[in-house]
This record gives sequence, C-alpha cells and structure tokens, in this order.
Amino acid sequence: MSNKEVEFIAIKWLEAFNAKKLDKLLELYDDAAEHFSPKLKIRRPETNGLVTGKAALRDWWQDAFDRLPTLHYKVRTLTACVDRVFMEYLRMVEGEEDMNVAEVLEIKDGKIMASRVYHG
Repeated sequence: MSNKEVEFIAIKWLEAFNAKKLDKLLELYDDAAEHFSPKLKIRRPETNGLVTGKAALRDWWQDAFDRLPTLHYKVRTLTACVDRVFMEYLRMVEGEEDMNVAEVLEIKDGKIMASRVYHG
C-alpha cells in the first residue's frame, strides 16, 4: 500500500472513533487483530493490556464509549509508511485532564492487524 492509503486508514479510524461508530471502526481491523493499551491493562488487569479479535475490541471500545460519552481524539500528526501509521493525538474527556497519546496501527492488505497505544 502507499503511504497515502495507509494514512487514509488512520483518518477513517479517527473519524469512526470520534463519531463512536463502532461497526465502522471494527471494519478497519482484521478479524484476528491485536490491540494493546495501558488503559486496558489498568481496567482489565487479566488481559495484561492486550486483547485479540473483533469481539474483544468491540467489548473494550463499547465500554469506553459507555463510560466516557465525551471521549474525543484531536489529531496532532500522522506519519505513515507502507505498512504502518504513527498517530499522535490529544485524548480529551470532559472533567479529565487532556492527555497526549501516541498510537501505532500496523496495516496489511488494507486491514489493521495490530494497534498499540502509548502514553504516560
């Protein structure tokens, strides 16, 4: 894939996430995709921060959307290459301090195979 095609997946990801369109978000992922997040590790310690598959992704994000109805990501930068995109965004939730976040999406055959979130 070209850098622009990979970047477009990240743009669609951010749009779906911010609109809380879970089905659109999940369409971007491979069925066996993995997702790692420090927030996941805290809220669900038994996962050690890692979930696999669309059902687990749906469960994780639906919980986040239900708990944090004002959750919104404001993109700062997108850096794409042929098989991944590095996203920097500001995590905003009403009543919480804004948080700088970095996330990597690994792409293969037009689908997200893995996503990893970094913040601290």
